[in-house]
Amino acid sequence: MRFVDFAIGLGLCLLGFSAHALEIEEQRSYAGSGPVVVRILSTADLAAFEPFITTFQAQHPEIGVDYTVSSSAEVYRAIQGGARYDVVISSAMDLQFKLANDGFAQTYSSELTDRLPSWARWRDLIFAFTSEPAVAVVSTELFAGLPLPKTRQELIAILRENPERFVGAIGTYDVRTSGLGYLFATQEARISDAYWRLSEVMGRLDPALYCCSGQMIDDVSEGRLALAYNVLGSYADQRLAEPGNGGMQIIEFDDFDNVMLRTAIIPKTVTAPQEAGLFIDTMLATGLRQNQDDWVLPPLAASNTQQLSFGPIRLGPTLLVYLDPLNRRAFLESWQDAVEQGL
Repeated sequence: MRFVDFAIGLGLCLLGFSAHALEIEEQRSYAGSGPVVVRILSTADLAAFEPFITTFQAQHPEIGVDYTVSSSAEVYRAIQGGARYDVVISSAMDLQFKLANDGFAQTYSSELTDRLPSWARWRDLIFAFTSEPAVAVVSTELFAGLPLPKTRQELIAILRENPERFVGAIGTYDVRTSGLGYLFATQEARISDAYWRLSEVMGRLDPALYCCSGQMIDDVSEGRLALAYNVLGSYADQRLAEPGNGGMQIIEFDDFDNVMLRTAIIPKTVTAPQEAGLFIDTMLATGLRQNQDDWVLPPLAASNTQQLSFGPIRLGPTLLVYLDPLNRRAFLESWQDAVEQGL
């Protein structure tokens, strides 16, 4: 129980104020011809997001861009703690919504924000510019001879019938520390009992726990994992397109879709508000395009709300339900009982 209490306490600390130093994963500066620099704090990998920066500077060459990548939990804590950035971008919709709801974002409106569908914005405070499904990625070599599952029930059956194939070879999020992982898990648990059945089956197979989609996809690509569950489809598509990654396959399940909206806010600590608005508009113009083109991050149009059986996850107060400390504690206790059975 001591480990359980520590793990849950660690998870709850992600929601508290903190003055700790930001843990940076990537950082790069792009000089402009003028003195103004837009400082961006983001969860999007630089390789995936750089085309947005290139497009912005092609339109506004006088504005420099300083781009910092960190985890969704780190991004949330930094803004709560008063870190000074001009645009904040996150895949963890619930944490981003909480920042906006709690007064850490300032309003912004423009012709581009007005063009967003109602499900992709909230009160001129938070704006979605991509829609990205959670998918599974499998190693074709380690999955050889097995049928590719079309539903989560079929995946459960495959794992149950072939435990020797998957012991130590499944990857999923550590939802105690991954903001995106927690979002995907809580939303999936809300819509389907299959989430808990699948979690229990994976828990008996000693799964590897991760903070990020990219690391899981790397380990599938390099043959360390047979299956990575609930990774970002945009990152999986990008990796599959690279030379030498023909040994992976992406599975989009037929039973329901879990689709994240990548969102942006302008924090109250903004120092370049006009330039921050221009950057938001550049992202929204790209997000409102109708075709995927060669961009890694897909447009909002990728989510047809009339066809999907579940996603996209909606921007709204329901995102706060699982951030309530008691609800979060209960969810993490159930998750740990299911996923960490061997500890």
